[in-house]
Amino acid sequence: MSRRSQSRSVPPTAPASAEANATGHGRRRWVGLVVISLAVSLIIVDSTIINVAIPSIVKDLGVDSTGVQWVQESYTLVFAALLLVFGTLGDRVGRRRLLVLGVVLFALSSVAAALAPTGDILIASRLVQGVGGAMVLPSTLSLVNAGFRGSERAIAFAVWGSTIGGMSAVGPLLGGWLTTSFSWRWAFGVNIFVALVIVVGAFAAVPESKDGMRRPLDPVGAALSVVASASLVFALIEGRTYGWWAVSHRPRIGSWEWPGDVSPIPFVFAVALVGIAACALWAVRRERLGRASMFSAELLRIPSFRNGNLAALVVSLGEFGIILALPIWLQNVLGFSALDTGLILLALAIGSFAASGLAGALGHRASPVVIVRVGLVAEIVGVAGLGVVIGPDTPWGLLVPFLFIYGFGVGLATAQLTGVVLKDVPVALSGQASGTQSTARQVGSALGIAILGTVLFSSAGGLLGSSLDGRGVPAGQRDSIVSAVVDSSGAAIAGFAATPATAPVAQDAKAAFSEGTRYAAFSAASFLVVGLLATLSLGSGGERRRGPAQTETERETARA
Repeated sequence: MSRRSQSRSVPPTAPASAEANATGHGRRRWVGLVVISLAVSLIIVDSTIINVAIPSIVKDLGVDSTGVQWVQESYTLVFAALLLVFGTLGDRVGRRRLLVLGVVLFALSSVAAALAPTGDILIASRLVQGVGGAMVLPSTLSLVNAGFRGSERAIAFAVWGSTIGGMSAVGPLLGGWLTTSFSWRWAFGVNIFVALVIVVGAFAAVPESKDGMRRPLDPVGAALSVVASASLVFALIEGRTYGWWAVSHRPRIGSWEWPGDVSPIPFVFAVALVGIAACALWAVRRERLGRASMFSAELLRIPSFRNGNLAALVVSLGEFGIILALPIWLQNVLGFSALDTGLILLALAIGSFAASGLAGALGHRASPVVIVRVGLVAEIVGVAGLGVVIGPDTPWGLLVPFLFIYGFGVGLATAQLTGVVLKDVPVALSGQASGTQSTARQVGSALGIAILGTVLFSSAGGLLGSSLDGRGVPAGQRDSIVSAVVDSSGAAIAGFAATPATAPVAQDAKAAFSEGTRYAAFSAASFLVVGLLATLSLGSGGERRRGPAQTETERETARA
């Protein structure tokens, strides 16, 4: 390498920079990828494992409905709010260092959650878990982006993406087994053992990587990004609870209650829009003054990054929204236990992991964009197929093939779309770009849950109400039954089925919830079609314009 090219690709102040890490690590680098995947698994599993443990938590700690909501959503809210901040910080302080700190914080807060004597302490522990998770996810992605080049890159992203897709399905299985066989506390306590392996493995096999330039921090930009992300995700998550416009449930803080007839959600959305605009204007101002910002406008000038993030947001809307509906339907309509539900959803995880091997093989023959499109087609077939077979008496064997196809598509599309988004990003901005990409996916996921949740519960409630009207049930009693079924996410169906007098109501409720789940599946498939169309903005997937630092790195890697 010439002195001139070395100065362009490897800053002299970064002897352990990402470019140096990208070559010559051999087997150690792949062991490091396993460690990184374990870290991803830790936070993804924890975001889904809690759902099946909620009934046991309510029984042991006496948590009310509001507390249950915050046990589930406090983690997601903090996690989404801090992804961009910690992604950018990782570029400054070191991506491996931030990964290790995040895993340690996550493990300690998991111990606190496992030992929590009250619901308030459990919620506080979940908030801290969200901070640790926000440190981990963009760090893992930026380490993969910085550490792999050429054909190895497709394999590395396939493993990373398949881990996310697969572990989203493994979480309910693991949670169901731990809760049923031991205690809900072990759903948190098991994290400490995994964290120990990750920390040791990170120091042994994951090279440090960071931006060699000493860029100053941007606390104002960080605060604005937190406000924008947190308010947007909060509004999407809580819209159905508090009402999208007219207030349906008044938030309380102590003795204070939300006034008026307008829901707080429109105001929170307004805060989010102002926060996003302020964050963008602040970044432009900092750039004009020649100062580093929390979000570099340079990234938006990269077509693959800009268009890829839009596509990733839409794809996430369809991908993970359906994960909300399926476990509810499997347990409360078909009557499967939490453990049985996890075993059925395991087909999704198997499909996702199977895709990682194929994605690596296809990486030599097809462009990442083509692989993304193949994956999205598989997702559409899988989700639409689920919509076709879902019914109040569907045998589980009919679900497994479509879950496998769906998971297979997730394993292809999620991984390679991430690679497309980051492929032209200069390594020095890997953390910031990873945080942005993770935030886009998180917002898409929250939007998908909000939309598909509304489709599921609104359609189920409307259909059940119509069925009860057909039976001549009085309006007051009808509304009470519909509220009981919808507000409990279908859990009240078992109570109606247990009494002969209300058994017909249970059958109506099962049919209505099945139809609502079908509508949610078809809606998810529709969003995935839109996501597929959005990938057209990424071109044919051939060689695109490269950033100078990354182009030089890839040339040096090819020579090596």
